[in-house]
Amino acid sequence: MAKLWGGRFSKDTNKLVEDFHSSISFDQKLYHWDIVGSKAHVRMLGDVGVITKEEAAQIIAGLDEILAEIENGQVVFDPAAEDIHMNIEVLLTEKIGAVGKKMHTGRSRNDQVAVDVRMYLRDEVEHTKSLLLELLTAVVDIAEEHKETVIPGYTHLQRAQPVSFAHHLLAYGEMLKRDITRLEDCQQRMDVLPLGSGALAGTTFPLDREQVAAELGFSQVCLNSMDGVSDRDFILEYMSAASISMMHLSRFCEEIILWSSQEFHFIDLDDGYSTGSSIMPQKKNPDVAELMRGKTGRVYGNLMGLLTTMKGLPLAYNKDMQEDKEGLFDTVDTWQKCLLVFTPMLRTMTVRKDNMLQAAKGGFTNATDLADYLVRKGVPFRDAHAIVGKMVAECLDRQISLDEVSLEEYQQHHPAIEEDIYEAISVYTCMAMRNTIGGPSVAQTTATIAADREFLKARLIEA
Repeated sequence: MAKLWGGRFSKDTNKLVEDFHSSISFDQKLYHWDIVGSKAHVRMLGDVGVITKEEAAQIIAGLDEILAEIENGQVVFDPAAEDIHMNIEVLLTEKIGAVGKKMHTGRSRNDQVAVDVRMYLRDEVEHTKSLLLELLTAVVDIAEEHKETVIPGYTHLQRAQPVSFAHHLLAYGEMLKRDITRLEDCQQRMDVLPLGSGALAGTTFPLDREQVAAELGFSQVCLNSMDGVSDRDFILEYMSAASISMMHLSRFCEEIILWSSQEFHFIDLDDGYSTGSSIMPQKKNPDVAELMRGKTGRVYGNLMGLLTTMKGLPLAYNKDMQEDKEGLFDTVDTWQKCLLVFTPMLRTMTVRKDNMLQAAKGGFTNATDLADYLVRKGVPFRDAHAIVGKMVAECLDRQISLDEVSLEEYQQHHPAIEEDIYEAISVYTCMAMRNTIGGPSVAQTTATIAADREFLKARLIEA
């Protein structure tokens, strides 16, 4: 087929180059937003008198028909037309004749693709946010049930201090809130209309960019036409937000994998979110969590790929920027699919409270509280630390816990220790005493849950 840009050329594009150059195999995903953007552009052209209102109405009606045909599966896109923009223009001209050729007046594919991707990503940000909000809701709901379920907190993957399972889960709640607000920040910088920038230097036609911005739901227009066509920061921001969020999901998955192992056995994953072995009949594998952990690297790769593509490009548009879409589409799909499966995986798991409690009682997680007890008796902290360290070493030799040390033995280490020591080093007391803001006490956990529900309420009402 004749190229819409082929007037200057005397020779057809090499077939290998044509295949290499074409992006319709993936950018056809943008057909809806391309048509929406074209309708707004054409309506404006008619309003400012660049084309007649009758021509504008004819083009818009044709675009509506094409949109319906695409959605009904009646359209096969032509790779020879290169991309979604030119495919739709060819379809329009075939449908309504020469007037279809006026649709592209005053714009370039450079600003056209920039607005298409912004509109696409703007919608996907909202969908991604809704999935994050659903996951945060699940985390808060499960935390509400486990404010008094004791679990060992870890550092270096060694048992450290007792916390509630709710407190542990709500740490991921904080991460999810940051993921959500990071997307909201991204939305603000995405809310800029590039259409009207032309190829790089605007146009001689009297375009009403504010009218187009209002119709397409943008709050502002870009103030520099070169930046308008060459900016991909909004894609990089989304990919960055996705990478950080996938890192959070991956860390959560790692803990789920550990917790579901026989060595921990803190949780049982539902059969619907586990798989078996083709050779070992006893196996129940946390493959869903493992796959999410693995997909995190894929999302990182998409971000690094586009950063590397963009890093050496001069202004304004360069064909390299066609490489922004496949990685973006894959990132959107991967992040959303992970969120979609993570929430029900979490909601359907069984929590083994007794195993968590036994683990919290072991590993000397109350050693710090014993030192704090001595400090409250007037012992300097460093001396208390040394005393407790010696006691832990003795307990390890005898294979007993601090709860099993007799009062007489305690008093041999320091005479200030009294009968109230056993209550003071109970894992429940250890948790309850940590009552500063952000701590694991039931009171503080309850306050955090209330704050998280307010955070959700504000956004779910907006949605």
